[in-house]
Amino acid sequence: MKPPLITVVGSFAVGMTLRTPRMPVFGETLLGSQFDLGPGGKGSNQAVSCARLGAESHFVGLIGADDLGNIATQLYRAEGVQTDFLAKTEAAATGVGFIIVNARGENGIILDMGANQLMDRAFVAEAESLIARSNVVVSVLEVPLEAAAEAMALGRKHGVKTILNPAPAAALPDEMLRNVDLLTPNETELRILMGLAANDATDTRELARKLHGKFGITTIVTRGEKGMLLIDDGRVVEFKAVPVEVVDSAGAGDAFTAALAVSLAEGKDLESAIRFAGCNGSLACTKYGVIPSLARRAEVDQLMRSQGMT
Repeated sequence: MKPPLITVVGSFAVGMTLRTPRMPVFGETLLGSQFDLGPGGKGSNQAVSCARLGAESHFVGLIGADDLGNIATQLYRAEGVQTDFLAKTEAAATGVGFIIVNARGENGIILDMGANQLMDRAFVAEAESLIARSNVVVSVLEVPLEAAAEAMALGRKHGVKTILNPAPAAALPDEMLRNVDLLTPNETELRILMGLAANDATDTRELARKLHGKFGITTIVTRGEKGMLLIDDGRVVEFKAVPVEVVDSAGAGDAFTAALAVSLAEGKDLESAIRFAGCNGSLACTKYGVIPSLARRAEVDQLMRSQGMT
């Protein structure tokens, strides 16, 4: 069977990670350990995950013409990610992210998205022919809104399923949301999408219902160890998380969105796709670092069998 074609319009950044016992406060110096430098960026992570899960994965992005940008091209060559619409620029450096992981596997991230910020509507429009023949097009918010919006608009124009992973969270224009078929926020991102404070106490179900009611978007809220929540036409479905020993949760959301895209592109029903994506997200928590934690297809299939999901 021909593998599904998935296009990810998104970000690449080099991640620099340190593990510390706790997060520092301003003015404090902590000793860290397990320094790691490697490829990251939500869009890039998702493209790699799609490839590892068996899809024909294409990445549309922008990197600097520098040594850090070479990390991207080496990664995609090794992972089989197609890069016909990956460009290099002299106008900005490759994006970078600084990540601190505490003893519980929770993380905080500071980003300078560099070259990613130069992506605009016209840049994404160059990939219209690719998006038109895709099964699914995915985008994220580490690129300018107009770039992500164009990806969603082109998908809708050509009848391609559109998935938006709204991270990092931002208020989005109504016109953009009307072109999104599936939205995959976490609970914090959902609140920001709805114009609320990140820690607003409003019930997650209520917020997801309001979002779905206004735009008709199938919304899948990822809730960490609490699992996933699906809000769709007239139904609310809760899915339990697969319990794992959490080592590092960085990349779990990217693994979830990528697996959702792959499963839906393969023709699976939505609930089956969410269970598959949940397993991939859980596996991403079991290893240190993002790219090393992204599972291969056989690992996800095995976990699903072990949980009685197949």
